[in-house]
Amino acid sequence: MNFLLSILVWTMSIQVSTASPPQEIVLWPGGHPEPTVSATPAESLVKADDGLTRRFNVSIPRLFVYEPPRELATGAAILVVPGGGFGRLADEHEGSDVCRWLTSQGIVGIQLAYRTPTNKHPNPVLGPVQDLQKAVLTIREDAAKLHIDPDRIGVLGFSAGGQTALVATAGKPEIAFEGNADRIKPSAMLLVYPYQVLDSSTKAIRSDIDLNAELPPTFIAQAVDDKASPPEGSALLFVELVRKGVPAELHIYEKGGHGFGMRPRPGAPGSKDWSARALEWLRLHQFAADPSHTAVK
Repeated sequence: MNFLLSILVWTMSIQVSTASPPQEIVLWPGGHPEPTVSATPAESLVKADDGLTRRFNVSIPRLFVYEPPRELATGAAILVVPGGGFGRLADEHEGSDVCRWLTSQGIVGIQLAYRTPTNKHPNPVLGPVQDLQKAVLTIREDAAKLHIDPDRIGVLGFSAGGQTALVATAGKPEIAFEGNADRIKPSAMLLVYPYQVLDSSTKAIRSDIDLNAELPPTFIAQAVDDKASPPEGSALLFVELVRKGVPAELHIYEKGGHGFGMRPRPGAPGSKDWSARALEWLRLHQFAADPSHTAVK
């Protein structure tokens, strides 16, 4: 028995050690449009005191593609957009962890490393919006290579990534491309504690967001005690989407704060529950695999 156990452990270690890293796709091989960010200092991954890894100084925006097992694949893809206040990227708990969760549900998880820092730019969201719109266009053009349905490409944004996703989807095109504007728009949108949805001076939805009936189905999750992304923004966004006839779902939890991502917090059940609700919503919209066919998470 011990011998067989040793063989099993050895086999599993080989599988883990030889697992392919995510495929990388550079979004702008010839260089991205203005606004630019400096290539100095160099891009880096830094593990903080909280044990989480974050990405700094992204001057070459790109995608990291995580593919599900072929037997689980639904043909859908979700573009994951981490937060980080436009100064860094919450690369792990709002990025790679999310992509791996998505692949366990049969969805291609594609992490966006958008340019950063842009928090000192006059319009911090502009560069990230360009990168996101280019990302959706690129994924749609590469749909056959990625084994996905070009009509089932969603976006899941956290905090500043949620703001980016919303502005890119409900705002005007910020990149040059051929064809209909739908080519740069996702077919589903998930926003988790989206940052600065409200205009602080008008207390209305920010002016670079045009809420209209053509927006895709939208899922929103938020905590009441979030000081960075007040729940009023998510609540008003939900109400306005419903008024426009956009299919929408909202979950506001009493506790959770900001920035929990895929890392639940003690005493805050919503920080764990949101992903279960999001999965049900993804099944409703035919993005996620049937429960009887998914891997055990």
